[in-house]
Amino acid sequence: MKEVSPQEAYDVMQNDPETSYLDVRSIPEFADGHPVGAINIPIMNFTPGFGMTPNPDFVQQVDEQFPKDAKLLIGCKSGGRSAQACQILSKMGYTDVANVRGGFHGATDMMGRVLEPGWSTLDLPVEK
Repeated sequence: MKEVSPQEAYDVMQNDPETSYLDVRSIPEFADGHPVGAINIPIMNFTPGFGMTPNPDFVQQVDEQFPKDAKLLIGCKSGGRSAQACQILSKMGYTDVANVRGGFHGATDMMGRVLEPGWSTLDLPVEK
């Protein structure tokens, strides 16, 4: 799977207006802040009382929004859900997908040490 850092994702988006940032976090996470211009299609939905549950419409919603040859940068909170989404999209026939390592908040180890800074921790442009 192709991977890029949040800074690399930002740079690609600045240089190629045909590249889209697909944020696969839940709607409340997305509403709290996301990369400027990002499109939100959750791979998991937040359901009060149940937590995170798979979005049964994820595949259909992506298909309706993007052609198979779309240039997609896939991001989430720290990189796990976006990696899963990249695998699903690749199996669906999407040919140009890349996982944004570290996602929006950054990836940390069990001790809380930063493994990969996220979009927001790098102070890249954010909107709500």
